[in-house]
Amino acid sequence: MLEIIEKLLVLQDRDRRINQLRQELQRLEPERRQLEAGVSEAQKEFEAAKQKLAQIESERRQLELDINSKQQNIERYSLQQFQTRKNEEYRALSHEIELNKKQIFELENRVLDLMEQAENTQKAITIAAQKAKNIRETADKQMAIISEREKNLHAELESLEAERKLLADGIESGSLRKYERILKSKGENVVVGIEHGVCGGCHMKLSRQTVVECRADQGIITCVHCGRILYYAPGMDVSVVDE
Repeated sequence: MLEIIEKLLVLQDRDRRINQLRQELQRLEPERRQLEAGVSEAQKEFEAAKQKLAQIESERRQLELDINSKQQNIERYSLQQFQTRKNEEYRALSHEIELNKKQIFELENRVLDLMEQAENTQKAITIAAQKAKNIRETADKQMAIISEREKNLHAELESLEAERKLLADGIESGSLRKYERILKSKGENVVVGIEHGVCGGCHMKLSRQTVVECRADQGIITCVHCGRILYYAPGMDVSVVDE
């Protein structure tokens, strides 16, 4: 195998790893956002439960004020009954007293219902608080793992990029430009084998002459179909070739 091909294969290997590292780094931020979204959602559930309890308590307090007001009405009407001497007025006051008693009964039932709701909501708050705490703790641990992985990936990437520069500096400029041009247009599969007599990049059949030239190791040979750089290594099966 030509020395230039060997160098380009090593460079290609580093470029593939560099690309892989960059993709891994790009995936970290979505992972962070997903964790933060989970924490935010759990916190919203907790806050919603607390808000519900506050509304229940506010409504209960208002009902208790209404009950107290109606009890005062009954006391006032009872006093007026004691003071009046008119049967018609007495009956009217009796009606108001009964009406207020009925309303108090209904209000007290609503208070009892709200007390039950408050108890259930308090339980929900406790559960939501624990859930939010657990999710936050898990997220913090995962965030720490992500940060550590990010640091390691950056360190490896920096090392590989430095190594890649040294490798590129050791490659003849014309060959490097050809490699870089194909890398930009075709992606990371720049230098490809000719297994089974086809281009390892575009998978089109190669002519016998092209295969012979590759095996001769006399210079850089490219695929006539896609322009990728071709190479032959011992052990490759090149039997399926156009005549």
